Amino acid sequence: METAGWYRNFGLYEAAGQSETYVEWTLGISQDPEVLDLINALPPAKRQPNLVLAAARSLGVGTPDYAGFRRFLLSHGDAVRAVALARSTQTNEPGRCAVLLPSLAAIATAEAKPLALIEVGASAGLVLYPDRYRYQYDGGAIIAPQTAPSAGAGSRNSGAPPADGTAPEPPILACATSGNPPLPTSLPDVSWRAGIDLNPLDVTAAGDVAWLEALIWPGQEFRVRRLRRAVEVARRDPPRLVAGDLNQLLPELVSQAPQDAVVVVLHSAVLAYLPEPDRLRFRTIIDGLIRDRGVHWLANEGPGVMPMPTDCSGVPGLDDRTQRGRFLLSHNGRPVATTGPHGQFLDWLPPESA
Repeated sequence: METAGWYRNFGLYEAAGQSETYVEWTLGISQDPEVLDLINALPPAKRQPNLVLAAARSLGVGTPDYAGFRRFLLSHGDAVRAVALARSTQTNEPGRCAVLLPSLAAIATAEAKPLALIEVGASAGLVLYPDRYRYQYDGGAIIAPQTAPSAGAGSRNSGAPPADGTAPEPPILACATSGNPPLPTSLPDVSWRAGIDLNPLDVTAAGDVAWLEALIWPGQEFRVRRLRRAVEVARRDPPRLVAGDLNQLLPELVSQAPQDAVVVVLHSAVLAYLPEPDRLRFRTIIDGLIRDRGVHWLANEGPGVMPMPTDCSGVPGLDDRTQRGRFLLSHNGRPVATTGPHGQFLDWLPPESA
C-alpha cells in the first residue's frame, strides 16, 4: 500500500475512537506531499504510522494540532529519522493478557499442569506475566494472584522481594466480553516463562521503558499507568528474553521448558511484521511442535496475516471490512474470539466458527 493510503487507513480504521490526536495527524499526513516525502525517504519497513509518530513523540512533540505537528516533523526530520531507524514498533501491551487469560486457564485445567510460556515477538516480555496481574471482566469481581510470586525458572535473577517487604501493585486489566468466554475464577500457575525478539527491550533500562511509553497513543494515559505498573511487576523478576529470529530459536527454547509443564507458544501483533515466506515457515514449525511436542499455540493477530488451517476458511461474517480494528484470537490455528488490539474487549465466537 502507498504511504498516503497507509496513513489514511490508520486514521480512519485504527486510531478512530481511540486517539483523536492520531486521527488528525495521520489524516493530515495522508494529504501532505512534503511530509510524505520525508516519510518515504525511510526504508519501507520504517514508514509505519505507529513508528514514525512514536519517534516524534519520543523527541517531545507533545500533542499539538496537525499544523504544529507538521512544523515539528519538518524541523526535526533528521532526529525523527534517526529514532525510526534505531527503533521498531514494539508495543508491549500488558492489557492483552486479559484476552489470553481464559484460553491459558482452560489449557492449564485441561492438561492439569502448570504453564511454560514462550512469547515470540516479546518486546520487553510484559505479556509473559498473566499470573501476576489482576483482571476485571465486564465490571465484575477482580481476579487476583493468591500469593506474592517467587522467581520462576527462566527469570534473570532471584526475584526476591525488596528488602522492605513491599511488592509492586499489579495493574488491573479491564476487559469487556460478549459471547460465552470461559472466564476463570482464579489464575493459572506459570512455572516457566521466556521470550524471543529480534531486539528485546529491557524493563530495567530507562530508555527502553521510555520508548514503550512513546508507543502508547495520545489520549490513552490509562495505558501509560498500566504499563508502568506492569514494568514494576516485571522488574521484580525480569523475564528471560532471547535475541534472534523466532523461526530459528523457537524449537530449541521449547526443548528447554520443564517436562512437567505444558508449553504454550503465544504472540500478539507479530506476524504482520514477517515476510510471507517466514510466516509460512513459522506455521510449519508450530504445527510440528503441536504434533510432536504437545505444544499449545495462542495467536492474537490481524486475521489477514493469520495462516489458517487448510480445512478452515476463516470466521463466517468476518471479512477485511468488518474486522478492521480487531484481532483474531486462535488456539492451535482455530479461531475462538475476536479481540481488541490492546485487550479492551473479548468477543467469543460460537463453537461452529472454530
